[in-house]
Amino acid sequence: MARIALVPFFAWALLVDDGQSVVWRLVATAIFLVAAASDRLDGYLARSRNLVTDLGKLLDPIADKALIGAAVILLWWPLGELPWWVPAVILVRELGITVMRMAVLKYAVMPASRGGKLKTVLQIVAISLFLLPLDQLPDLVRVVAWVVLVAAMVVTVVTGVDYAVRGWQLRRTARAAASRASAV
Repeated sequence: MARIALVPFFAWALLVDDGQSVVWRLVATAIFLVAAASDRLDGYLARSRNLVTDLGKLLDPIADKALIGAAVILLWWPLGELPWWVPAVILVRELGITVMRMAVLKYAVMPASRGGKLKTVLQIVAISLFLLPLDQLPDLVRVVAWVVLVAAMVVTVVTGVDYAVRGWQLRRTARAAASRASAV
């Protein structure tokens, strides 16, 4: 819940002075990184203390999508620092996978894959770099930000396709098993 609560503060800090304040960009970056890091800490604590709850399973992906979604949307519009296709690809993938996971939920829960975790790390690193006041930093930082963003976008698309294929196979296998069971 704390991560979800941080999203409006992050957005506000990013948009102070139309995103031109170096200090507020750094504050926004810090809030984003704290929220992103708290995801890892929250998951570790829940698993290590056997406190995994249905509410946590529901809120965790919502918090992730709210944080990443707010960041890429605001960096696109109104700040104009990312092209439109970056939030479009990320949001279409995330919403599509969420819908697909809900559709196959009656058959099984699809856990996050290693590729999905890599996608999240790359997105967080890329977004963190773009949140920095890049016009105040050496050009190399902007180049690194774009390289990491392109890598994140490739992994976003590849893992999205992988999840879709696995979801389709899971559904097909479960239906075949149900069909065989009803024939017996």
